[in-house]
Amino acid sequence: MPPNPRAFEVLQQDGTLLKTYILRQCKYLNNVVEQDHRFIKRLVNPGLGFGAFATAQRTLQGYETMYMFRKGQIAGLAKGNVLAQNQFINQLFGVAASRALINLFSRSYQFLQHNLGV
Repeated sequence: MPPNPRAFEVLQQDGTLLKTYILRQCKYLNNVVEQDHRFIKRLVNPGLGFGAFATAQRTLQGYETMYMFRKGQIAGLAKGNVLAQNQFINQLFGVAASRALINLFSRSYQFLQHNLGV
């Protein structure tokens, strides 16, 4: 949205913005949004360089979803209950997630065996 009331009025008059839109100049609301996305920004900054918009969109959706899990914003999942969160993800994605985790753990274990003699 435009930062000043005059630009907002002009955009409403020319039809770019709907007449039902309201300009709210409240720094507090912006601060709440920024604080909520601070964690996401920290994840995204090192990973800049998405190959395509669709890739960026899917990755950011994944970040947001996992952050919602951690904050306890999913009904029926308590904040900090990692076991319940894992079970929920497994129900959503089923066998594919289980196989992916098994492959990940298997590769990690193989790496540790090879490099550290575990």
